[in-house]
Amino acid sequence: MPKTNRYDSIIVEIFKRHHKKGKKEFSFDRTELEKVAKALKVDLPKNLGDLLYSYRFRKDLPEEISETATAGETWTIELAGHATYKFKLSKVSRIVPRSDLIQIKIPDSTPEIIGEYALSDEQALLAKVRYNRLIDIFLGITTYSLQNHLRTTVTGIGQIEIDEIYVGVNRNGAQFIVPVQAKGGKDQIGTVQTKQDIACCGEKFPELICRPIAAQFLAGDLIAMFELALVGSDIKVIEEKHYKLLPADQISKEDLRGYIKTNK
Repeated sequence: MPKTNRYDSIIVEIFKRHHKKGKKEFSFDRTELEKVAKALKVDLPKNLGDLLYSYRFRKDLPEEISETATAGETWTIELAGHATYKFKLSKVSRIVPRSDLIQIKIPDSTPEIIGEYALSDEQALLAKVRYNRLIDIFLGITTYSLQNHLRTTVTGIGQIEIDEIYVGVNRNGAQFIVPVQAKGGKDQIGTVQTKQDIACCGEKFPELICRPIAAQFLAGDLIAMFELALVGSDIKVIEEKHYKLLPADQISKEDLRGYIKTNK
């Protein structure tokens, strides 16, 4: 059976075993994946984590699951403790870049050797964001990379990983913690990961102002940047910008004059 079909069969059966009409959320244990695969007589994926990651950040849940959601909501899969997950109804599960935004041209400061040897889209994206100080440009504050791929445990959620985390300060002395979610290739920006990042920052850095960021590669190495916020139980977009990294000589005087007008 193809991997996609195996994944769908397993996750649909997990959902059916726990779902009851009217339920907004319910938990399941990671070990259930093995039991379900055996019961369905399908080959168990070598990487159980990839099955869950796929539905959390990369692909939509099967129609048999999505059609049970109430109008205006969608099912998401969230962490709920050590080796425990939960299906939860949410209003938005993905952040999709707009197609009508202008491209802001920025002189590319990425060392060529980094572009040559970056091993994945995500790593390349994080490097470009870091070397071009896109967090500073986007938020209008001075930031410093504290750590990337931060793995830690959050109360009530379990172990999480933040792609990169920055600390920052503004001209008035206010200090910030900036968790960054980076997505390249076919991965999509997920609200679930942003909620985890916010919960982590609130627990580990309660004295700092949390300003979560998501970055995504678009066609032509265009980088979409989002500032997000938790409003009630929903993730909302505060601001979105699209940055195009180019050699300095490819940014014309006309481009610069246009930026003068937009900043008056």
